[in-house]
Amino acid sequence: MENRSKHVAVLLGGWSAEREVSLVSGSRIAEALESKGYTVTAIDVQRDLAGLVAALTPHPDVIFNALHGKGGEDGLIQGVLEYLGVPYTHSGVMASAVAMDKALTKRILATVGMPVADGIIATKEQVLAGHVMAPPYVVKPVDEGSSVGVRIVRESDNFTVLEEDSWVYGRRVLVEKFIPGRELTVGVMGDRALAVTEIVPRTAFYDYEAKYADGGSVHVCPADIPAAVAEEAKRLALLAHQVLGCSGVSRTDFRWDDAKPGVTGLCFLETNTQPGFTPTSLLPEQAASLGISYADLCAWIVEHARCHA
Repeated sequence: MENRSKHVAVLLGGWSAEREVSLVSGSRIAEALESKGYTVTAIDVQRDLAGLVAALTPHPDVIFNALHGKGGEDGLIQGVLEYLGVPYTHSGVMASAVAMDKALTKRILATVGMPVADGIIATKEQVLAGHVMAPPYVVKPVDEGSSVGVRIVRESDNFTVLEEDSWVYGRRVLVEKFIPGRELTVGVMGDRALAVTEIVPRTAFYDYEAKYADGGSVHVCPADIPAAVAEEAKRLALLAHQVLGCSGVSRTDFRWDDAKPGVTGLCFLETNTQPGFTPTSLLPEQAASLGISYADLCAWIVEHARCHA
């Protein structure tokens, strides 16, 4: 049962590359929770721990974590909230930190049979020096979200893989074999996989612009794919959620090479412990397809908030 007398603090903004996304998500979440009768305070989080603690004093009943990227979904803010002892939404410290590290996540999930793309961790200097893998391959930051910094390198490309000045995502670079085919994503809500969406980007691939620009991509929900592939994608998304120790909601992305038979073309990309809640975001869209409104989804997340330590 929902307790709508609760005071909910919504954390938004932050200082990561996904600050603008978080501001949009957080503002919509705050409005939705107010429409459900909660008392809501929106807090734009800065690099100021003392200021954040002061803003959360006296403690609210629940903290809705609407932050994205570094500082918000990598275990850092979760550690602060555990210290304060206030129930908060989404995953705890460990699950957040692990899922944010794409390479570590792949290694863990591969041990339980998750199909993952072949890849290596290279240094920025190695990637700048030339191909570290036969094209086509994908270059991505190890610990960023929203496709920030992701680049596809094809055999016909005649440009430098990375520009030294523009790569600001750290020294470690994840390089993965490019998986042809279609982009699928599955949202998870508690112990339930919601639906499978196919994402058809209008840009070269599902990059930051395709995710958040109006009309940047087309979402087909439910995806027009064989039932066996849909069920396997949902099974794998729920498996990832459970093995990584996620809480509340998560979203797992896949590539599906439809030229391969059966479910063999499915390949895990990543699990997002802090799915977006913007007007173009996928998990709220999947929930809506099942009759769960945006406001009801936000309220469900609040009512399943907890401390994890």
